Amino acid sequence: MSRLGPFLVAPRLLRRPWVLPRRPSSVSIVTGPCAGLAGPGAAAASLCSGPAAPSLAMEELLSRSVPPLPPYETREKAPPPAELRSVEFMRSYRALEAGPRRAELLGRLARDFGVDHGRVAEFSAKVLQAREQQREPGALLQAEDRLRYYLSPRYRGLFQHLGRLEGGLRFLMELRGDLVEALAARHAEGPHVREMNGMLKSMLSEWFSTGFLNLERVTWQSPCEVLQKISDSEAVHPVRNWIDMKRRVGSYRRCYFFGHCAIPGEPLIVLHVALTNEISSSIQAIVKEVPPLETEDMNKITTAIFYSISLTQQGLQGVELGTHLIKRVVKELQGEFPQIKVFSSLSPIPGFTKWLIGLLSSQTKEQGRNELFTDAECQEISEITGDPAAEKLKRLLTNNEWVRSERLVRALHSPFMRFCAWYLYGEKHRGYALNPVANFHLQNGAVLWRINWMADTSPRGITASCGMMVNYRYFLEDTASNSAEYLGTKHIKASEQVLSLVSQFQQNSKL
Repeated sequence: MSRLGPFLVAPRLLRRPWVLPRRPSSVSIVTGPCAGLAGPGAAAASLCSGPAAPSLAMEELLSRSVPPLPPYETREKAPPPAELRSVEFMRSYRALEAGPRRAELLGRLARDFGVDHGRVAEFSAKVLQAREQQREPGALLQAEDRLRYYLSPRYRGLFQHLGRLEGGLRFLMELRGDLVEALAARHAEGPHVREMNGMLKSMLSEWFSTGFLNLERVTWQSPCEVLQKISDSEAVHPVRNWIDMKRRVGSYRRCYFFGHCAIPGEPLIVLHVALTNEISSSIQAIVKEVPPLETEDMNKITTAIFYSISLTQQGLQGVELGTHLIKRVVKELQGEFPQIKVFSSLSPIPGFTKWLIGLLSSQTKEQGRNELFTDAECQEISEITGDPAAEKLKRLLTNNEWVRSERLVRALHSPFMRFCAWYLYGEKHRGYALNPVANFHLQNGAVLWRINWMADTSPRGITASCGMMVNYRYFLEDTASNSAEYLGTKHIKASEQVLSLVSQFQQNSKL
């Protein structure tokens, strides 16, 4: 699972037998690796013409497409780059096969069309000179402005112009998705590529700021294309069929997404909400098979449970959308249901099983060593499995066989609950919660509220977190102060249940 500012997860696109046939996207100009390329798009054909030609073709394409940085004195009078060249770049880029070929082009763009380091050094010296000579403030400010101007890489100009074209914002979103993927797969590496990724992420953060986003609710009457995209993007609890989808947008459920004014009808990030009378402890009760349709009883709705949030576009990874979506949905729900006083998530715990297997592995390196379980727990587990606790559990967790034994599930309840509490509360990365979902909610000001045993008994849930899930509760009057405290002091606000389990871990585990 990708980290996305998480409980944000990248979509796992599955083609199901019930999906509708897709219509070609209005911005997809080519329908094959090199289809329809002529005239201004001839460069795209040369990019696809064989293994020897692409390097030169890429260089020529980038030289034509990336506008030169005008001199500082004429920066506001310089004509914009020809639109046809930007369109040619989009066509040629899309004609490239996804993967290493696109990564190569992006690497060349980052390396060869970045900052002019000679100019940066020159104007850095002039800033220092202006300070040392204590010249009048205007001269120093102008020197700083010149330096700031030449710190802008050339590819920024290309991105800015692409963002102004029809379909350009969608293209940039797709391009950054390729860039993120190339970095993860190491098809494109190095400081220049990482710098360009950060620059494009920053630009997308501005273009996708909340002022440009529309909050839209999904219902069964929504367009089929939207319902299909919502289904395909659901990465936390995959949608099984149309009946399941109908349930998730029906009675006692709400589904919202952020769209962008320049990309209408395209969900960017999706939030699913269950309307209940208590804080849910099991996902099975939320995504179960559809009961007979019923009218919502306002008296049964006192709690809103955020049970899934999925980023649909990999290119928006790291762009702050999830926090804003939750805040907007809270306001929407308060307007529709003034009686709702409790807001909480029911969240997955990705990475817990992997972390636990790592702990058990460290236990098996020394024969007879036990620092995780109490003596009584070790004895009970060994009696059930017939082997030393840590060694056997490591194998059982790897293949999920442990859930087949009700007796073993009962024996592991207590130790696994305290292991999970420590994983969420005590395991840190740079001082903050190691688990990305926990870090996301804690940054938003939520409280680590309750760990739930066997809350997700699906194969996916058992594999990722031994079936456990966690509630992060939002006390609206305290979220701002909780967020500031977590970000400032790295202190995690937690309930008595969680703190008690953490204390048990510290007492019983000799790590």
